[in-house]
Amino acid sequence: MSRKKRGENLRLDRPGSTSSSPRDHNGHIPDTMNSHVELRRKNHSLDSPTSASQTERLMNGDRFSLDDEPPPTPGTQGSSQHGFWELPLRDRKNFSLLILLYFLQGIPLGLATGSVPFLLKKNLSYSQMAVFTLAAYPYSLKLLWSPIVDAVWSRRVGRRKSWIMPIQMLSGLGMIWLGSRAERMIHDVGEDDGAGIWGFTGWWFFLVLMCATQDIAVDGWALTLLSPQHLSYASTAQSVGLTAGQFLSWTVFLAFNSADFANRWFRATPQEQGLITLGGYLTFWGWVYLLVTVGLAVLKREEKTKIRDGIVDVYRVMWGILQLENVQTFIVLHLISKIGFQANDAATNLKLLDKGFSQEDLSLTVLIDFPFEIGLGYYAGKWSYQYPPMHLWCWAFIGRLLAALLAQGTVMLFPKEGVTTWYLSLVIVENVFSTFMSTVMFVASAAFHAKIADPTIGGTYMTLLATVSNLGGTFPKYFVLKLVDLFTVATCIPPAYPPPDLKGDLITPAFSCVEKAAKHQCEDGGGRCDIRRDGYYITNILCVIIGAVTFWSFIRPAAMKLQALPLRAWRQSG
Repeated sequence: MSRKKRGENLRLDRPGSTSSSPRDHNGHIPDTMNSHVELRRKNHSLDSPTSASQTERLMNGDRFSLDDEPPPTPGTQGSSQHGFWELPLRDRKNFSLLILLYFLQGIPLGLATGSVPFLLKKNLSYSQMAVFTLAAYPYSLKLLWSPIVDAVWSRRVGRRKSWIMPIQMLSGLGMIWLGSRAERMIHDVGEDDGAGIWGFTGWWFFLVLMCATQDIAVDGWALTLLSPQHLSYASTAQSVGLTAGQFLSWTVFLAFNSADFANRWFRATPQEQGLITLGGYLTFWGWVYLLVTVGLAVLKREEKTKIRDGIVDVYRVMWGILQLENVQTFIVLHLISKIGFQANDAATNLKLLDKGFSQEDLSLTVLIDFPFEIGLGYYAGKWSYQYPPMHLWCWAFIGRLLAALLAQGTVMLFPKEGVTTWYLSLVIVENVFSTFMSTVMFVASAAFHAKIADPTIGGTYMTLLATVSNLGGTFPKYFVLKLVDLFTVATCIPPAYPPPDLKGDLITPAFSCVEKAAKHQCEDGGGRCDIRRDGYYITNILCVIIGAVTFWSFIRPAAMKLQALPLRAWRQSG
């Protein structure tokens, strides 16, 4: 198979918006709505498959015949937009299957990148929370093994089912096992100075790794499940299914897991637990995973194909792209460009919870923020094609720096009397603004990727750029959360008189209560944890300063230079 055909066969996960722009899983961490919003964005080259890749797919499929009329390709008169009910029955069934598979991926992802960090915060310090950020790494690194998923498979089972079925089975079993222990693990995770977080993170790393690998296979299967003239519906299935799954596990789960929400709206007698527990939720969806896997094995037959991608050849193409000087500059730009707003993305909402912002109010904020994300995403996609994408990206960069400062001001204004209507409105406005700037920046980056990618190796090129972009939003969070605790100074003040309701040993000498376990020990012993210096404020300002300095000294000049380069500057010689 030629290098051109191999490049076009390799699917792509790339960022974008909810409009016609591409969307991508941002593999970042999950501690805020902004991070979660980026992670939810995901799409690939399904939006505009090349005629060469369609031809190869059709000729290698078992339904190909020279007696058939050639199908219209996207962009031709015969490929005009059809409504769902105007699609052939086969495409409607396969479209529904794709939505189901993407929806199932969104269930553990929504938990790992949205809900679980907030459930952990009451038992862990920021440094210990940093460990859990590692669970999101597989989505930022899946490029490393995607050629293997494309090339290794069983002819008897099918190219994509060879991966999807065992991975879903492992995911389902993992969720059932974790569900039976989740509540106890969350309760015990902070013991022994947070030693339990490593094992807990390992299980979520495994689930995200399974989802990332399944995503590669499902993306590839979408190219053969739908008719060539209806391939644009693959991106729709991905967007609808993935967003719905993550929304259910993030916003809906967090609300119904809240005891305050349940007691306020559904119970006459207050209880300490919400309507849904993490263990019960994981167990339920684990069994759904297993049932869907059995149904897939029995009811769905995969079309046979003769395509065999060469693993070494794809890796060789990636290495060739990395040798380009302009690509190297762009990689450096991607890896440092998100440092300026990492404290906001990783720690702002966690700090709000520390201040007394309830899980119920957080769920409401996310719920209101979600439709704004969808609506404003339309304009982000529109602007990315009306204006030079890197110009738009730079304006959004400045907007995100301002959003980080606005977020810090919002935290500092937390009312002493607790959350009020005006303050809840302020938090919502801050989140909507931050989300919008993140969306614009992300979509503009995706548009520039699409512009510069070599069409002969488009899939490999785009996936490489998207992976580096995602990694730039993932790796700094670990260090940022560590810095929050490093800069924090908190001292446990012993009580003047022993209180009557001690829950632990009476505190007599003062000690540091930065770590969550020490803070609990202080409060249980009648002491008061006095935060003399909050590391969140220092870390956020430090990030913004680094972001501003690097933006004006390197990022903006480099972005403008890369924007002005001709397309031949992004091509491999020969």
